[in-house]
Amino acid sequence: MTEYHINIFYSKEDGGYIADIPDLISCSAFGETPEEALAELGRAKAAWLQAAREAGKPIPRPRYRPAIYQAVG
Repeated sequence: MTEYHINIFYSKEDGGYIADIPDLISCSAFGETPEEALAELGRAKAAWLQAAREAGKPIPRPRYRPAIYQAVG
């Protein structure tokens, strides 16, 4: 299975947690807890991938890595 980087952060404006996958444009989900946001994101990811396949659109390979994961040379 392809592993994409996932961001989870608290949104004061929304009053809950947002989870997103930067490599999959507009693939995000909301939850009252980080765990709930992550579970919802799993469903959003499956729907995103299915819609892309059905539309014949390319599915991007995982590429995004936050700066903390990047090697410093």
